[in-house]
Amino acid sequence: MNSESFDIAVTGGNLVDPAAGRSGRFDVGIRDGRIAAVAPSLPPDCAPRRIDAAGKLVVPGLIDTHAHVYEHVTGKFGLGADLVGVGSGVTTVVDQGGPSCMTIPGFRHYVAERAESRVLCFISTYLVGGLEGHRYPELYGPDGVNVDHTVRAIEENRDLVKGIKAHAEIGGASRWGVEVVKLAKEISRRTEVPVYVHLGQLWPLADGVAIDADAYVREVVPLLDSGDVLAHPFTRHPGGFVSGETGRVHPIIEEALARGVKVDVGHGSHFSFDMARRALDAGIRPWTLGADLHGYNVRAPGARMSERERSGNPFFGVAPFNLTIAMSELLAIGLDLDEVVATVTANPARMLGMEDEIGTLEPGREADVSVLEVRTGRFRLSDNSGEEVVAERLVVPAWCMRAGHVFRADSPLVPEPVAVAA
Repeated sequence: MNSESFDIAVTGGNLVDPAAGRSGRFDVGIRDGRIAAVAPSLPPDCAPRRIDAAGKLVVPGLIDTHAHVYEHVTGKFGLGADLVGVGSGVTTVVDQGGPSCMTIPGFRHYVAERAESRVLCFISTYLVGGLEGHRYPELYGPDGVNVDHTVRAIEENRDLVKGIKAHAEIGGASRWGVEVVKLAKEISRRTEVPVYVHLGQLWPLADGVAIDADAYVREVVPLLDSGDVLAHPFTRHPGGFVSGETGRVHPIIEEALARGVKVDVGHGSHFSFDMARRALDAGIRPWTLGADLHGYNVRAPGARMSERERSGNPFFGVAPFNLTIAMSELLAIGLDLDEVVATVTANPARMLGMEDEIGTLEPGREADVSVLEVRTGRFRLSDNSGEEVVAERLVVPAWCMRAGHVFRADSPLVPEPVAVAA
């Protein structure tokens, strides 16, 4: 190997790349913004810039499968793409339901094309998209869906749109049953992209309407096909993975997973340690992990919130969690490190149909790399219900590389670790 064969060499790190089957100490050589070599050791003079990753975890660029980054257009809901992305050690963010067939041009021009992060989306089933974080349920019924126009938007934006976002929850069911999910599936089948389905109550029930949450889950889940995604497996809200009747995971969900439906954690305000334990006991394993950060569960820098909003928002504050905190929680509930890394690298790349482009450090791929610290000690983690656990390992982003460009993980959305005395 000639001296200065690479532009950058990342050396001495503990590399974990589930897609490539690599785990151990490896150096990574970068040339022209692409992975050029992965080897146990590269010569000391192989690159003019060497970055020492000794003691750190080197992984394919992290992929956040559940982001809300249609800033400004979705009101207080949307965060800056690079705050959630490269500034948090994440190279690819997938906006879930922000843009619609009407607003996808703006998403492309003002978000995807201007971000340093790679920005993709699951387009909204609804014409209004994610305006104000889906706060107005009357906008999200069947009359707010245009199948033909959404199909056309997907066909015209295949580079950005990797799926469809829909909601299957009892507030909507009290107004229009399963009709919207059926329309989302029509779009999905016509375009051959997956539908990503929110489970767990989001909206209040319509006045005077009672809904059997378990019966609704049994009705809606069979509509999904292999490759579709069920989100929020660990939610404590009614209509989720865990039956309110039995306290156990619905058999109908287990059947869906057996036929190829996938599970995305979709952390956000939907993570419960109790529900996670029940799901794991039933054999439910997360396939992908999205942070689900948005303007109602973190406060973006410079954003203002009224006293009324502040008092009514139990998640108010700067970054009570981020993607690596969510990774730490999966470690704390019993997943091993390689499995957790797969949920934010190899598996989401497959979900997006981009396993030949991202999700691995194989030579020839674009140089998307995340470098993390795995700290050991005693760290306090808390969930949506207020339950706290003490974790022995905490994953913290150090920096990342997006297409060969290095970014420090200095986003204000990255929280300071909270250590606990022994």
